[in-house]
Amino acid sequence: MIEIVETTGGVLMLLGSLTSLLAAVGLLRFPDLLTRMHAATKPQSLGLILLAAGLGCVLRDPWVWVLLTLVVLFQFLTVPVAAHMVGRGSLRTGQVRLPVHRDPADRHD
Repeated sequence: MIEIVETTGGVLMLLGSLTSLLAAVGLLRFPDLLTRMHAATKPQSLGLILLAAGLGCVLRDPWVWVLLTLVVLFQFLTVPVAAHMVGRGSLRTGQVRLPVHRDPADRHD
């Protein structure tokens, strides 16, 4: 039973590492700020959850689970606020232009 839990923890940590790596690649490859913000927040949070769950499975200490839960909760509270502030600041300084969506009923052909 212990081998199954440790193997599951290793797989979760590997998946979390790969998700975080893909988030970093997306952060470098995406062209504009809004898509980079998405790559910096969503996959990175999933990668952290997978890493924390895998580490908790490998270490199997209740206090480690408490600490990892606090880390994940802190990350979930701060990452959306930081992304919102970056997006809002870039919109106010004119670095991001919102696309103009026109209503199809307003077409004058």
